[in-house]
Amino acid sequence: MRIGVDLGGTKIEFIGLASDGRELHKHRIPTPRGDYDGTIRAIKEGVEQIERGLRRSGTVGVGIPGTISRITHTVKNANSTWLNGKSFDKDLSVALDREVRCANDANCLAVSEATDGAGAGKRLIFAVILGTGCGGGMAVDGRVHNGRNGVAGEWGHTVLPWMRAEEFPGPQCYCGFRGCIETWISGTGLEKDYERATGTKLTGKEIVDHSVEGQAEAMACLDRYEDRLTRSLAQMVNILDPDVIVLGGGMSRVQRL
Repeated sequence: MRIGVDLGGTKIEFIGLASDGRELHKHRIPTPRGDYDGTIRAIKEGVEQIERGLRRSGTVGVGIPGTISRITHTVKNANSTWLNGKSFDKDLSVALDREVRCANDANCLAVSEATDGAGAGKRLIFAVILGTGCGGGMAVDGRVHNGRNGVAGEWGHTVLPWMRAEEFPGPQCYCGFRGCIETWISGTGLEKDYERATGTKLTGKEIVDHSVEGQAEAMACLDRYEDRLTRSLAQMVNILDPDVIVLGGGMSRVQRL
């Protein structure tokens, strides 16, 4: 059995797969935000829950925000900032008493779609995660393209292109710079944009629901979001000219997108 774990900013999702790819089990839990040890425990308990229920053990792979540095062997560039600087794969391997393989979540999405999804048979896939953060990854000929530093495709920390006067210099990003794409088109970015425009805090889901109901402020917020998303994607088309762009993450499920 293969056990897959998707570690997101707000949820951790688990899946158990048979050797032929059949889904045997699936569940999700809230992410212990800001709690590194709690995150390790939550994943350990989730894996053990699957194994108890199915009465078999499995290999474990985890999709994470950010990447594992080839130099320090610790997590870097994760919007779930409590992971940064931690030996996440090693700590999880110790907790589960087996080797655990970790990879960038957007790279996982790119390879999955290149294998048997929207990018099957295509040469270059650019995959985007629009969730708590904003990640990106690439697959070339069905294989991950990591780049020399392991950050190929990480468009979230490039500046929003063709920035308008009212957008400059952009919101402060946790990376230390301003105006990063992630601060605009992540789910968090959507919420912050609505708050700046209205003075009211809403969740991304509430904003989307209000836009469907015809609330003017929410509709305008989604209009701005779509404009910034398309500008950002257009920049990647100019650079990569991919065969397919795949959207993942919570915001990708918004109908109007």
